Amino acid sequence: MVFVYVLRSLKDNKLYIGSTRQTIDSRLLRHTNGHVASTKNRRPFIVLYSESFHDYSSARKQELYFKTGSGREHLDRILVKEGAGTQVAKGDRL
Repeated sequence: MVFVYVLRSLKDNKLYIGSTRQTIDSRLLRHTNGHVASTKNRRPFIVLYSESFHDYSSARKQELYFKTGSGREHLDRILVKEGAGTQVAKGDRL
């Protein structure tokens, strides 16, 4: 199983989108403990969204889509629908 996940930094309120073959809990722990260079200065995090896939290529495709303009808009609608916090401001870096 492969996951696409979205984290929100409680420090700067920005989102991080990633994919992993690890469990979401173990991946969150790596982010929280500062073992991921791109997020170590933005800790702590909460998981806003995750989605599972059977293969890595499908998960990676979804991750890359969420990082596009239309993908961010789609993700924003998902997060609002699920009540996962504030909307992503247009232009926010993920």
